Amino acid sequence: MAASVKHSQRSASKDQPGPMMDTRRREFLKSAAMGAASSLVAGTAAPSLPVVTADEIPTDGDQLTWNKAPCRFCGTGCHVQVGVEGNRVVAVAGDQAADVNKGLLCVKGYHVGSVLYGKDRLTQPLLRKGDQYVEIQWDEAIDIAAKRIMDAPGEFAFYGSGQWTIPEGYAANKFMKGGLANNHIDPNARLCMASAVTGFLATYGVDEPAGCYDDLDACDVLITWGNNPAEMHPVLFSRVTDRRSKGDKIRLIDISTRRTRTSDAADLYLEMKPQGDVAIALGIMNQLIANETYNKDFVEKHCAFRALEDENPTLKGEAIGEDEFRKRIAKYTPEHVEALSGVPAERIIELAKLFADPDLRITSLWCMGMNQHTQGTAVNSLVHGVHLLSGHFGQPGDAPTSLTGQPSACGTVREVGTLAHTLPGGRVVANADHRAHAEEYWNLPAGRVNPKPGYHTVLMFDRFTSPSTGEGDIKTMFVQVTNPGQTLPNLNKLFNDKKDNDDKFLIVSDVYPTATTQAADLILPAAMWVEKNGIFGNSERRTQQWFKMVSPPGDARDDCWMTIAIAHRLFELGHPGMKDKDGKFLFAMQDDDGNDVPIWKWEHYYDINVDQQLFEEYRLFSRLKHKNLAPYEEYVKARGLRWPVVEQEDGSWRETRFRFSGFDDPFVPEGEDIDFYHSNTNDGRAQIWFHDYKAPPEIPDDEYPLWLCTGRVLEHWHSGTMTRRIPQLSRAMPTSYVELHADDARRLNVRQGETVVVESRRGSANFPVWINGRGKPPQGTLFVPFFDETRLINDVTLDALDPFSKQPDYKKCAARIRKLSQDIT
Repeated sequence: MAASVKHSQRSASKDQPGPMMDTRRREFLKSAAMGAASSLVAGTAAPSLPVVTADEIPTDGDQLTWNKAPCRFCGTGCHVQVGVEGNRVVAVAGDQAADVNKGLLCVKGYHVGSVLYGKDRLTQPLLRKGDQYVEIQWDEAIDIAAKRIMDAPGEFAFYGSGQWTIPEGYAANKFMKGGLANNHIDPNARLCMASAVTGFLATYGVDEPAGCYDDLDACDVLITWGNNPAEMHPVLFSRVTDRRSKGDKIRLIDISTRRTRTSDAADLYLEMKPQGDVAIALGIMNQLIANETYNKDFVEKHCAFRALEDENPTLKGEAIGEDEFRKRIAKYTPEHVEALSGVPAERIIELAKLFADPDLRITSLWCMGMNQHTQGTAVNSLVHGVHLLSGHFGQPGDAPTSLTGQPSACGTVREVGTLAHTLPGGRVVANADHRAHAEEYWNLPAGRVNPKPGYHTVLMFDRFTSPSTGEGDIKTMFVQVTNPGQTLPNLNKLFNDKKDNDDKFLIVSDVYPTATTQAADLILPAAMWVEKNGIFGNSERRTQQWFKMVSPPGDARDDCWMTIAIAHRLFELGHPGMKDKDGKFLFAMQDDDGNDVPIWKWEHYYDINVDQQLFEEYRLFSRLKHKNLAPYEEYVKARGLRWPVVEQEDGSWRETRFRFSGFDDPFVPEGEDIDFYHSNTNDGRAQIWFHDYKAPPEIPDDEYPLWLCTGRVLEHWHSGTMTRRIPQLSRAMPTSYVELHADDARRLNVRQGETVVVESRRGSANFPVWINGRGKPPQGTLFVPFFDETRLINDVTLDALDPFSKQPDYKKCAARIRKLSQDIT
């Protein structure tokens, strides 16, 4: 699409070898005939960087400049030391001063510096002309985008990401909700974290985990619910395995639909049917109630019971007494739960006995398995309920904790409020007081913020790709820092049909060509990671800051600048929303002397610290829901601080590890051990929910007899846009595959490495077969990673949604396998 930008090659060390492979894996890689995928990646691969461990960072006589930054990949929030020489990242190392990772990194983190230097970086704005792209200048690109929006502001949508930095997401949110009075902004976190959000809100009245990573150092029992942290969050998982290696006794229980690396380390592996987690949580609560082993004192002091309304159910639900809760939970006996979940009744009893033991500390971890679920809100709420009912909450090691897959899904999405129905700091657009807060902080005229929620992700893309029908259409969409052309479910419906709609206009900001840029009408080259300033918020409420260390290649620029530049062009075109109530530009900024700085002009963008000014404005929003943030300069000095962060009498700033716990949370009244101070019932109580088990929306049948689950692998991150350009990672896992049980393979007459078609009622894709590999699905099920842009499994997946979070279910749909030469009639 764009000419490659040449980079000087620093010869620092030889390529580091990829991870060791066992014999079966070597056999698979060889027999799968992966040459085409390997050559594709090799043609765009980044040059290798040396891997430096934390204790090897040179301190004397070295020409490198080392600075801190959070890793660009998952939501763990590991910090790295970044070594720069000659305007180029030449080495990275784990940051020993960081509490999260203490110098350790995973295989992706050790190679994070290479993500900047793929040979096919986008370096110049590109405009589609027929079937070709032509290079244009930035002024023209900004003008094109602004005029498309100006023509129909209400038919414009902004799709972002948990990879946005906090200032980027905050600027996009202010631009849309404060400027355009348009709430059609949503992030890809809708696809991964929305059910965790609704679960927290329904239970505590406020979003985000109350515990933190310190729970992993204190728990006696760790339960992973449909989660594979050994591969997906390996640095966190190492805290558990390290404790074991030192002689600590920690029991690991893995509840999953397939064996994984986490299962291999578990003391107990419980294989459940798809959707079985809902039944298991209900079964545990059934036993706690039936045996009178729940924590009566904790429940009496701190909890209330809740259930969905009979008609028009909402996230608020309705109050039910303990007696009614007992009646409803009574049918979820261990035997009934076994029938629903496939987990033996005696194991349900065993889990309940663990939760009944007050001397144990129990931590639950989950991620996509519980969230990407048509009952995602239900199962999140139920697992919180298990902890509340048993009293395993509020002490170090006693916590229900969700993990995130993106570096700032918590900070930029949940805290900043870039969801279609939210405003910064836990506010919602439907609340008049919350809208008034935003209008005050943004200095807007009353009534500017639209009270009607915008389109959530699936609806947004459905409206964008569908033929024009008039009111409610999305005509123009701006996509930043994400790749929906690969990651949306049911791609044939939600994305691929865009090519047939000439009146729809797609603007994409990205670093590399992707499945999304292939459909774009205007492509904007973006700076990434340490090519710009940034702030992330990780899974344990930790806010982390870094500074720009190197320049982006060619004419690539910051996403935040793009948003502000488009806003200013709209200001010039006369859009009234780009002015505050005093007539000033929505993003007007001054230097320390009070002089206006034209930050919409790229040559002046770094005359001041735009991140700092946006963050200090955003801090005002953080206090309503007690998500208090410290001043920007405090994050410059620290490796992140967990909110709420409050100022002490001596002027220092103190973070909070355990929210709602009197021994640590400054907002719990003195003398109270627990206070859920944002309770939905306004009485300091958390809600123990009852939800009935419901069958999955699509179940295997004679035509499509197999369950399909999708997910990730250790070596690659999400759609692989970055990691597939790192030589070590692309060699270690060059292509996606389908995991298949050996009995199913024999029945279908397919062999190891043979390419087969995986198909559903929505579409199909081809994959090599991997039998008895890293993951082991049970008979009748398939697993496919989604990182490979040459094999789009999301042509196959289902777009059925959770009714409250609007999050789609990627973990279970009906599918079948056939050989390439075999036709289905």
